[in-house]
Amino acid sequence: MSEIFVRVATMEDASFAEAICDEIFISSQERKTGIARRTPEYIIEKMAAGKAVIAVDDKGQFAGFSYIESWGGKSFVANSGLIVAHNFRGMGVAKRIKEQTFRLSRTLFPDAKIFSITTGAAVMKMNYEFGFRPVPFSELTDDPEFWKGCEGCRHFDILKSHDYKMCICTGLLYDPKEHLEIHHPDE
Repeated sequence: MSEIFVRVATMEDASFAEAICDEIFISSQERKTGIARRTPEYIIEKMAAGKAVIAVDDKGQFAGFSYIESWGGKSFVANSGLIVAHNFRGMGVAKRIKEQTFRLSRTLFPDAKIFSITTGAAVMKMNYEFGFRPVPFSELTDDPEFWKGCEGCRHFDILKSHDYKMCICTGLLYDPKEHLEIHHPDE
């Protein structure tokens, strides 16, 4: 079994951008869930800005990915795009990526509320372990640029028809003001 390294992505990881986009698309098709499409250029932009986390095995294979984006004048940070390559699923990679992404969010934006929207039970469970709570979309950013990112999702019409207040996804929020300390499972 390979050793897997989870770290902040750099421009040296740009060669994985296409594979990351493909994995996100394939996963959304398999699960019939709404995952907004991202371009390799967008993924590379996150890597260049130091706002992405990547998992790579000891043979140099892409194992997983996630990124962050700030919204609403940096008062909100979204943890997005969590994906694990098929060959590395069931090995705890997602949890390690989520933990590193959460830490990166807290480091870069210590006072920001962190949010995630997902249809996946596993992501919801991980978020709960970090202290996230389910919230209506009205408690998430009202930044229209964030919601434009949902346009590539197969369920965008549902979101739009409900005035961006409800969709298939569940909104989850971590507000640092509600916590005395950062919760780190596995520590």
